[in-house]
Amino acid sequence: MLFRIRHSLHYRYDRPVFFEPLTLRLTPRQDSSQRLLDHNLEVEAPPSGLSSGLDTDGNSSQVVWFDDLRDRLDLIVTMEVETLLDNPFNWIITDPAVASLPARYDNATALSLSPFLAQDPVDPEVATWAAELAAGVGQTTAPFLMALADGIHHGFHHVGRPDGDPLQPAETLAGRSGACRDTAILYVAACRSQGLAARFVSGYSMHHPPEVTEQELHAWAEVYLPGAGWRAYDPSLGLAVADGHVALATAPDHRRAAPVSGSYRGTGVGSTMDYRVALQAVSR
Repeated sequence: MLFRIRHSLHYRYDRPVFFEPLTLRLTPRQDSSQRLLDHNLEVEAPPSGLSSGLDTDGNSSQVVWFDDLRDRLDLIVTMEVETLLDNPFNWIITDPAVASLPARYDNATALSLSPFLAQDPVDPEVATWAAELAAGVGQTTAPFLMALADGIHHGFHHVGRPDGDPLQPAETLAGRSGACRDTAILYVAACRSQGLAARFVSGYSMHHPPEVTEQELHAWAEVYLPGAGWRAYDPSLGLAVADGHVALATAPDHRRAAPVSGSYRGTGVGSTMDYRVALQAVSR
């Protein structure tokens, strides 16, 4: 699948402010599932400096900094990405201790995956719910991952909520309702309660959820399976992710996968943000 994407963000302030250095995660990753063919970032007005690199989670990122005051910031990214994964089930789990639940990684693997494993006890309601799903599929990992995505897709009310942090997993579960980032965080928590390493993903999808009236940034989850690597599931759509998604950034939590991170200095200054995502997907 060939994706052509234009993502613009427009920040406005009541009066000029000073921007601290901003981290931009607006460059799609390159791996076995997708290939970046073209990418262009425009920052208006131009910053004093820009550097590119990998962040702590291996995401491509840019840091921009400024030496003047300004009352607006415009970021425009155009990109072309080829997605390559046509079969999301073409894998095996090579460690029997992860093929059944609760999963147990070997010590070396668990050390590498520690940021993506449960650091604190998962909420008891979420853990109990996940345990019941696991029991319903005979404590087997692969069916559990699909049952979890399918259960959230069919059993929850999906809403469009453009602003704010994700809800806590227990709140999403209790209300059986949430935006894509809420259900992604719930999926991650449920997996971690069963010993599986899981992380948050931000990016784009060609699949248009009915609750969304226009294209926007999307969120889903990835789970680490020995022998298969990181495998993606979209609980808001009930899918094992194939070539219909483009991943921008992954992280243990949503904050470190945000497209823009940073702050500004300006006491009592009001601000607004508008964005637009235009996406065209073409079969190849």
